[in-house]
Formats: sequence, structure tokens, C-alpha cells
Amino acid sequence: ALLLLTHRIQELVEACSCAPAHPQQLICDSALVIRAKISSEKVVPASDDPLDTHKMIRYEIKQIKMFKGFEKLKDVQYVYTPFDSSLCGVKLEANNKKQYLLTGQILSDGKVLIHLCNYIEPWDDLSLSQKKSLNQRYQMGCGCKITTCYMVPCSITSPNECLWTDWLIERKLYGHQAKHYACIKRSDGTCSWYRGGPPPEKEFIDISEP
Repeated sequence: ALLLLTHRIQELVEACSCAPAHPQQLICDSALVIRAKISSEKVVPASDDPLDTHKMIRYEIKQIKMFKGFEKLKDVQYVYTPFDSSLCGVKLEANNKKQYLLTGQILSDGKVLIHLCNYIEPWDDLSLSQKKSLNQRYQMGCGCKITTCYMVPCSITSPNECLWTDWLIERKLYGHQAKHYACIKRSDGTCSWYRGGPPPEKEFIDISEP
């Protein structure tokens, strides 16, 4: 039984782990943000080096819209992800029906790399506010800092900071704030949450007060 246990711990250690981040943060940190369908998938070698045994999944995609990355790429045909989920590989449905929001990095050779720590969601799972925010709103807040609140007290340490309280209030990461709010910089350099639609509820404002 002990052997089994040590093996299980090893597996856990090898699992992919990502720091929790608000969708806006993940979009600001990505080089590329697109809406796409996945037309096919193929397992390919990770590199040209014959000694490298790692494999990648190459997804052939049909790009519907690009929100970020124009200055580096115009049209993306393929995205690559590690074959193993322990190396943060992403499994997507390749049937040309389901649409995804894909965010990722652009490698020096022009390849697009996606992994589990990127913001990757089925398009239909995004709220209307998130879809709208992709156009400009999230990027208007890239100079802001979003801090995750895990416990009270939790307070702002700099004027360009927004407190992300979904975990505190709802005990889940992608709650109301993740789905409906963006942290935007005002003209005076301070940042605050803005909702795609009606003004913010009072509960979010109160949390930052002493």
C-alpha cells in the first residue's frame, strides 16, 4: 500500500498547476487571443531533435475572430499543446462544431502554444459581458493589478489595484466578478471594477473599505 501511495504522490507532484487568475489577467498575459473552431488534431513530435521524446498535439483550427496578436500573426492555422495533461496539455473537441476562446503564447518560430494555465473556454460558456470585454475593455485594464482575496481582511495596497473577491464571497474562482466585471484604469491612474452593463453592486465596493 505504501508503494501505491508514493506513486500517487508522485503523480500529484507531476500534475500541472496554475496560479488562479482573473480572465482579464490571463488575457493581458497572453500574446494571442482568438475565437476558433477545431477542425482536426494530430500528435506530432515536440521538436526536430530525435532525442526529444516529448510529443505535442497539433490542433488545426478555423479562426473566426482575432482579439489580440495582430501585430505578430494575421491568421492562425494551427495551435500546439503538450500531449500530456501533466505538462499542462489541453484537450479540445476537434469536430468543427464547438467554438472556443483560445489564448496562448507565440513562440519564436511563430508557432502558437496553448496550455492549461491559459484562459481557454468554450465560447458558449462565456458571459455576454466577457464576450464584449474581449474587444477592448480587458486590454484597457492591462495596466491594473488584480489581487485575489482568499481571506478577510483583504485590502488594496496600491491605487491601481482591484480586489478579486469571488473566492471569498462565492467560494469559487470564476464567480460573478470573473464573469461580469473588468478592472479598468481611470483617467487619474486608479483602477476599479466596471460591469458590462449596470453599475457595480455595493458589496464589491464595501470590501475594500477598512
